[in-house]
Amino acid sequence: MMPAADGADGTIGPMSTLSAPPAHGVALDLAVEAVETARAAAVEEATADLGPEAAAVAVGAHLGAVVEDGSAVTHRFAADVAGYRGWLWSVTVAAVEDGPVTVSEVVLLPGESALVAPGWVPWSERIRPGDLGPGDLLPVEPDDSRLVPAYVQSDDPAVEEVAVEIGLGRTRVLSREARQDAAERWQDTHGPDSDMARAATEVCGTCGFFLPLEGSLRGGFGACANQYSPADGTVVSVEFGCGAHSEIEVRVGSPVPVSALVYDDGVDLEDRS
Repeated sequence: MMPAADGADGTIGPMSTLSAPPAHGVALDLAVEAVETARAAAVEEATADLGPEAAAVAVGAHLGAVVEDGSAVTHRFAADVAGYRGWLWSVTVAAVEDGPVTVSEVVLLPGESALVAPGWVPWSERIRPGDLGPGDLLPVEPDDSRLVPAYVQSDDPAVEEVAVEIGLGRTRVLSREARQDAAERWQDTHGPDSDMARAATEVCGTCGFFLPLEGSLRGGFGACANQYSPADGTVVSVEFGCGAHSEIEVRVGSPVPVSALVYDDGVDLEDRS
């Protein structure tokens, strides 16, 4: 008689792996009871890499069995293998009536608590800002949404006119989406809501060190050219500000107290000689 399953998913023992519903039959009974046959197969598989003594220890306690079909069962054993914490030995055996139990497959599989490598991510999705180093090449995809043909999207009439009339200009320029994304990034670090800008009394848009950008972003952004500013050499919002504004004036007083000036032109002097 086949041992009763712990749940309706066909799992026998403490395992919780989903499986097909168990089917009654002599062949299935034989496969379920073939725990030692499955263990021996796992030890044999481990022996090739670990040696006989270590292999016997590497195959631990029987964790349960999962019914695959009417004649096949997968037995799971705890794995005690260096570098494979939380992994399981998975041994699939099959049986027929009046025949021996045979081993179909022996593999080492990760359990629920196993340490496994993260899922594969394409290189184009792994690259992050700041990853590019000296000598590195970063080609763009043909359908990169950040770029469009220069003659399709240009918010600067002067650029359009020159490109059309004399055929000069870049092959591609930033798309509207890419310009909006750039503006959002620049607002985060050098925008009006930064700590530096909130503490400043003046804004970059009125500073002599402010170099406006060309094109559609010139009304909102520029480059800082003040070597004493923390934003020197970076793109800043016209609403950003710092303490190095060109029009800041500081009143400098005398370090020595000066008495009030007294005019004595109208005082009569008495001769006491």
